[in-house]
Amino acid sequence: MRMLMNVTMPHEPFNTAVRDGSIGEKIDRILKETKPETVYFTERNGHRAATLIFDLADPSKIPAVSEPWFLAFNADVEFRIVMTPEDLRKAGLADVGKKWPKAA
Repeated sequence: MRMLMNVTMPHEPFNTAVRDGSIGEKIDRILKETKPETVYFTERNGHRAATLIFDLADPSKIPAVSEPWFLAFNADVEFRIVMTPEDLRKAGLADVGKKWPKAA
């Protein structure tokens, strides 16, 4: 199942890792270990943040991709199930729509 993971990092301990020069190694290690399909770094509500996409075949893999962020940065992590356009095409929405007519 394809998952979008939003990571929001508090200023500390991230600032300390920037100041002591360890930030690059920490981020690289997490990304090499968790192997996201893609990752984007951004800002979220005034905090450093990242959005990552994973294809997780088993929900038991969620801790393996989220714990490094918790442990390294005291981050908040949120997950969303996402679909590609191909996934959406295979969803059979037309058939679902026929089963559930318009609400009164």
